Amino acid sequence: MMKKSYYQKVAFLGMLLIVLLGFQKLTSKEKEDFSDVKFISEASVPVHLSEFDPNDLSEKQWQQLGFSDKQTSTILNYKKIIGGKFTSKEQFKKCYAVSEEKFIELNAFILLPETNKEARSGQFENFGNRTITVSGKFNPDHFSVNDWINTGFSEKQAEAIIKYKGYLGGNFISKEKFKECFIISDEKYKKLAPYLILPEKTPENFKSISHYKSKIQYQPFDPNILDIEGWQALGFSQNQAKVIVNYRDRNLKGSFRSLSDLEKCFVISAEKFQELKPYINIDLKNTKNSTNLSSGIQQEKTDFSTVDLNSITFKQLIEFGLDERSAGSMLGFRKKLGGFVNKQQILDTYNINKDLVQKLISICKLNTSDIQKYTLVSAPEEWLKNHPYFKYSADKIIYYRVTYPNDKKIWNLLKVKPEYEARMKLYLKE
Repeated sequence: MMKKSYYQKVAFLGMLLIVLLGFQKLTSKEKEDFSDVKFISEASVPVHLSEFDPNDLSEKQWQQLGFSDKQTSTILNYKKIIGGKFTSKEQFKKCYAVSEEKFIELNAFILLPETNKEARSGQFENFGNRTITVSGKFNPDHFSVNDWINTGFSEKQAEAIIKYKGYLGGNFISKEKFKECFIISDEKYKKLAPYLILPEKTPENFKSISHYKSKIQYQPFDPNILDIEGWQALGFSQNQAKVIVNYRDRNLKGSFRSLSDLEKCFVISAEKFQELKPYINIDLKNTKNSTNLSSGIQQEKTDFSTVDLNSITFKQLIEFGLDERSAGSMLGFRKKLGGFVNKQQILDTYNINKDLVQKLISICKLNTSDIQKYTLVSAPEEWLKNHPYFKYSADKIIYYRVTYPNDKKIWNLLKVKPEYEARMKLYLKE
């Protein structure tokens, strides 16, 4: 009897021990050790941002945006999980590899509707999906911002391409290097590649390409009597030589009158100018200007204090001293805006000689009485989509005003940055 009682006690203690161990294991899950888990943080790589569609980016392009290898892998896997495509900024933001700070940094450049609701509405179906148009073979080194815009890129993208070219030293070197430009997606590159007048591969020594300079045997020369071939002999390309000759003959009316005149020619880099400087010998006796002056022919000068910046002509800008690129950029921006509302806008123009333009705007007057202004509700769709200050919000404005024909309500829904709103309001009726 005692033996039976003993075994019963042992069995009971064994059962109790098993229950206690099971309970401990069950409750310990709440205290699982996550000390080895490392959360993904944003990379510290400096990034030059431009508009992009996150559905077009390759692994390398995500990394160029500043994401690490792990973050990139996570983003691409997340995209597969949601069906292979981001449909809105809202959806992209939910990817845990994209921190709140990184999303805020990228938000303004993402070519997606804000929410899934807007995506389903169809208003943003082709948001940022621009068609690439190429008429024939071309050298991208010679393209301006306007040329890239006409090809199918946005203004910000066009400016980014030009800056990337400057980073490479002023030319794209090869198709290989051109393709590395971040905002040129694989799809766009495939469309452009057959038309690019560039070598396929990058020269192995392109970083030290300056060794070609040593082959040029410089001799004293007068820049006022050199023709295109003469400038080519000094190491310039045929197109660069043409620009220098045109700059001299058209902008400066036939002659460089000082070293400073030559230095201002934009195709002559500061480094190249320093190479040439010891050999430059300007003889004004042989220039066209001196001939005109000696024969009594005087050029009629413009009184710029009477000139309106909203009607100033290309010829007058050249007369003032701007080169063709600066003059063209200023007038092109004025046309897009529909006229300047304040003088600061002129200084904000891309690709101008800011020092010279600052002097110009301090002398000239600005008449804004003919500027066409609208309300957000009444603005024509074409005007909204083409105006530099409105085009990035045009689709939203058109969408919102169908339901809310009230400017104040539309502003609340747009949620643009204060500085952008202030800029847009320059062209809106009060």
